[in-house]
Amino acid sequence: MTGRDGGADLAPLPGESPIVVLVRPQLADNIGMVARAMANGGLFHLRLVAPRDGWPQERAWYASSGADRILDAATVHPTVADAVADCHRVFATCPRPRHVIVPVHTARGAAEELVKICRGDEHRVAILFGPERAGLEAEDMARADTLVRYPLNPKHMSLNLAQAVMIMAYEWWNAAEDQTPPRQFMTNETSVATKGELDNFLERLVRELDASGFLDNHPKRAGMVRNLRHWFNRGEVTTQELRTLHGVVSELSKGRMLRGRPAEEDPPPPWQEEALSR
Repeated sequence: MTGRDGGADLAPLPGESPIVVLVRPQLADNIGMVARAMANGGLFHLRLVAPRDGWPQERAWYASSGADRILDAATVHPTVADAVADCHRVFATCPRPRHVIVPVHTARGAAEELVKICRGDEHRVAILFGPERAGLEAEDMARADTLVRYPLNPKHMSLNLAQAVMIMAYEWWNAAEDQTPPRQFMTNETSVATKGELDNFLERLVRELDASGFLDNHPKRAGMVRNLRHWFNRGEVTTQELRTLHGVVSELSKGRMLRGRPAEEDPPPPWQEEALSR
């Protein structure tokens, strides 16, 4: 919940954006959850075609989780034809298009096409979603010029109304608005260390390993040092982590100096050479 009186401060995005048209929706709760899904994906315009229980319905606002303004602005229409009369393009979601010759997109493909339509010539476009129980009828889909079919598990493709809208809203947001890179590395208040900083640490670490006798096996020394370098270069080591590791090396060095180097006859730990020379 948003915790705000009147819900979240939602408004249409600049320019045209897809209109969500619910055809003969049955439950007020589902209409509210559709509004919530639309808000998540940056959609605002909602049209209702012949809602079964009339409109408005108070339960829709309870179920919208703060998407009140979308419901406040929703309009009611007697027919699909009336709901899309001012639109230039009409998409319709359907599970199994039959006996029609018409372009069929996945949700992602449809979102890319919607962006071209809305942001190119700024034409108005609607997306039809059918009733919860049976989906759109043939006459409803006849109003559409493009169909949308979600590529889901063919053994179980059942979605509720809000889920169907959420998928399209998510794809729309990613195609039209979201600038988040597909992969980020969270560093909080630090940053990824430069290669120079990493080299400086590795040189110090190797010096200390030489002094402690860890790298005394000269035939394997080069490979052991290489493996250490690969290990640290494989991850995105941060400057804070390097500071911590410098501190670790400092304390280990102090301990070695206080205790003196172990006697030559002491056997090395079994993991010492095996782990780094593989």
